[in-house]
Amino acid sequence: MKDKESILKEIFENDPLGLLTIKPKKSAARTSDERLASSFDEINDFIEKNEREPKPDVSNISEYKLYSTLKGLRDNEEKILALEPQDKYGLLNTEKKEINSIDDIFGDDSLDILGDDAEGLFTFKHTPKDFEREKADFIGKRVKCKDFDKYEDVFKEVQNDLALGKRKLVDFKLSDLKDGNYYVHNGILFLLEKIYNRENNSDLKDTHKDGRTRCVFENGTESNILFRTVGKNLANNGKSVTQNVDKVIKEFTETFSGITNEDKETGHIYVLTSQSEKEEIASLENLYKIGYSSTSVQERIKNAENQPTYLMASVKIESSWMCYNMNAQKFESLIHRFFGHTCLEIDVFDHKGIRHTPREWFIAPLEAIEQAISLLVSGEIVNYRYDKENEVIVKK
Repeated sequence: MKDKESILKEIFENDPLGLLTIKPKKSAARTSDERLASSFDEINDFIEKNEREPKPDVSNISEYKLYSTLKGLRDNEEKILALEPQDKYGLLNTEKKEINSIDDIFGDDSLDILGDDAEGLFTFKHTPKDFEREKADFIGKRVKCKDFDKYEDVFKEVQNDLALGKRKLVDFKLSDLKDGNYYVHNGILFLLEKIYNRENNSDLKDTHKDGRTRCVFENGTESNILFRTVGKNLANNGKSVTQNVDKVIKEFTETFSGITNEDKETGHIYVLTSQSEKEEIASLENLYKIGYSSTSVQERIKNAENQPTYLMASVKIESSWMCYNMNAQKFESLIHRFFGHTCLEIDVFDHKGIRHTPREWFIAPLEAIEQAISLLVSGEIVNYRYDKENEVIVKK
């Protein structure tokens, strides 16, 4: 009779399918060296695509991450040596600065966090050498903001709005430069609180008028930099911050409050979405019909699937407002002109095969449409335009 050991040996030796062979388990996790190489490959790919190094652009999170990674690699000699075979653009072949004094620290402040921006936001780059101006008027330097407690919570609110998408960073335009607006320059949020003394330059054209400003920065400083210098530097490296969408809509709602017996009910403003199942319509995001009806919206749309103006399909009411003292023709003309460059271009055929081209459907976010209606009611819409690329309303 075979003993236990012999039986087990026979079983393991007679395993043609390898069922009893235990293979070492491989880890799916990457090693630290693999992660390091992968992160540097992302930087190389960015340079190949953009023909430049990543910049500290706070409006582009992915680029800012690459910038931070590259900066960290340049400060680590061990990683520089490990990545040398991959460094085909010489990104890590930089001269290491020695930090031996306070001056060295300020001199190595690439993000200008520690400076007074004397060579950043506050520098006249194009002033002729023979142009004479008093030193006090030549440059505006940041000083501590003594009443910053009035602004601190507001800055936190604006940053929170940006994080939640209630505000956006958009490309700066000189026409955006108005008191009360927020901007970002070199990664720092600031408020252009006041523009002073522009009216004193009556001998200049409007576009060339200048004057001191009061700019309050989120880091607790302020400056009296010249108006034109603010514009020039933001144009070089800055962003405008849009208004809070929720507050704009609230102002719109309040516009319709306080109705008296003397006010005349004239109908409804409405915003609709299409329930069409056609691919060319159903696949479009932010497609809305903006219209005006002298009757109730429900009454107006009850036969939508048979009307070309509703794309021959049922519709859903997204928003509607009761209106008073409104000229319907003027409303439709203004709102359609405002969003005209986003108008849906499509042909619709009715049940008789007749072709129609509806002109009341627009591609824009609902919050932008509601904001535009608010501006229209208040009469301020003439001072704004719709930025199709960034999908926000901005000042002209």
